[in-house]
Amino acid sequence: MITEIAQIDVKPGMVNDFEAGVKSAVPLFKRAKGCKSMTLQRSHEKPARYRLFVQWDTLENHMIDFRASADFQEWRKLVGHCFVTPPVVEHVREVMKGF
Repeated sequence: MITEIAQIDVKPGMVNDFEAGVKSAVPLFKRAKGCKSMTLQRSHEKPARYRLFVQWDTLENHMIDFRASADFQEWRKLVGHCFVTPPVVEHVREVMKGF
């Protein structure tokens, strides 16, 4: 299991549009090959900063299957206009669970 973490900084005054766009995009992720879950979290200290957590079966499911799809283009149409800069994306895998 791979977790994609995307840090997204949203333009001033666009947080409601961004959150609505992400909500509209849920079906895109739900039907993506290998996508197991997605969660959006908003920073308390920096309210225009979000982190999107998406769990994928494999790295290829995100980087190849999803990014090459029409659904990825639709995702960007829904939210891309809200970005200050392109998201910073990292992929992690769990190596230990404390509890």
